Amino acid sequence: MFERFTKDARAVVEGAVGHAERVGAARVEEEHVLLALLDREGSRGSFALGALGLSGERRAAVARELEAVRRRGGLSRAEQEALSGLGIDLELVVSRVEETHGEGVLGARGRWSGRRPFGKGARELLTQTLRIALAHRDRSIGDEHLLLALVARPGVPAEVLADHGVTYETVERVLYGGAAQAG
Repeated sequence: MFERFTKDARAVVEGAVGHAERVGAARVEEEHVLLALLDREGSRGSFALGALGLSGERRAAVARELEAVRRRGGLSRAEQEALSGLGIDLELVVSRVEETHGEGVLGARGRWSGRRPFGKGARELLTQTLRIALAHRDRSIGDEHLLLALVARPGVPAEVLADHGVTYETVERVLYGGAAQAG
C-alpha cells in the first residue's frame, strides 16, 4: 500500500513518527498524523485545511487542543462528558494528579528508543486512506486522503477538527466539489 503514497502523504507519515518521538509516545497515533498534516504546506491536504479557514492561529489552536487531550490521558470530550455525568470532574482529577506527580503526567509516555510502531487506530486510518482513494478512483494516496480518513473516523482528531468546521463533508466539498461519498 505504501508504494501508492505520494511524496506529501509519505511526508505526513514521517512527520507523524517525528511527533510521536518528540512527546515520547510508544506508538504513532492518529493525533500524530493530524499534527503532521497541520505542519504541511503546498499540498492538497493543506489546501483543504486552508480553504476551510484552518490556518495560522486556528491551526495553532488545534495543536493546543490536541495537547490538552494528551494531558487528559487521551480522553475525548465525549468520554469527559460521560465521566462528568457520573459526577467525576476530569479537570479536577487532572489538576490533583499533576499537583502530586507533575504537569502532563497523564499524557506522559516515558522514554522510548527505536522505531515506533503504529497504534491500532493509526493503522486503521492508513487502511481507510486506501479505501477513500479507491472510492474517488484516485491512483495514488495523497495527504488529502489522510485528512479525509481522519475526519471520517470517530475519535479525538475528528472531534477537534469538527469544532473548527472541518468535517468529512466540508473537506469533500473543497477537494472534489460535490456531495460526500462513503469512505
